[in-house]
Amino acid sequence: MATVLLHGLGGDRRQPLSLLGPVLPADTIAPDVRAHGSSTLIGHPADFTLAALAAELPLPAGPLTLIGVSMGAALALRIALTRPVERLILLRPSFTTQPLPAHLRVFPVIGELLAHHGAERGEEVFRYSNLFHALEAESEIGAQGMLEQFRKPDAAARAIRLVEIPRNRAYRAASELAGLGIPASVIAALRDPVHPVAVAEQWTVDLPNARLTVLPARDDGVRAYTDATRAAVAEALTR
Repeated sequence: MATVLLHGLGGDRRQPLSLLGPVLPADTIAPDVRAHGSSTLIGHPADFTLAALAAELPLPAGPLTLIGVSMGAALALRIALTRPVERLILLRPSFTTQPLPAHLRVFPVIGELLAHHGAERGEEVFRYSNLFHALEAESEIGAQGMLEQFRKPDAAARAIRLVEIPRNRAYRAASELAGLGIPASVIAALRDPVHPVAVAEQWTVDLPNARLTVLPARDDGVRAYTDATRAAVAEALTR
């Protein structure tokens, strides 16, 4: 059974591989989503629905173990609803049953700043915004992660990804997930403003065979967070 690792919004395959590499099967596949990482595709708003992004991923035939981080968790759900999946491992889910929930609105703001001002000036404007200061008050690491969106390769040219993808729903209602009786491990972290624990809790309720693990906040120690994440994923791979 193949294992597929799906990265988060604005990131690329290297980030989750760096975080989880020591506990992943050696043959894990980690593609870059459209307009991320090594992908040369950009496109139009219709190309950035979760369904469209999931459909164009180069996935192997046969049952899969899917590991998704943030946006990747939502993509994993989309895939599991359309083809055989044996196991879901869903880290720091952020998408909900509503388009553009409050905690994801920062991404379109960054996308618009990139499109209108470019990376350098856009970051400067964002850094002095009330939105940035509110994020920083909750999590310095989370706020720095948002600044990194301005520093990604071709960030301005790819700004559409930050504008359009957060407008997606992870799923419409619990009833849509009723047939997913496969083992699902939902993993959240404390004090993560873009990935609230409440979202992970709701996913755990709505998935028929899910269990929740809550990790320490990254701001309380990156090493402790990393170790706890790897331990949670290693355990989930045995379910």
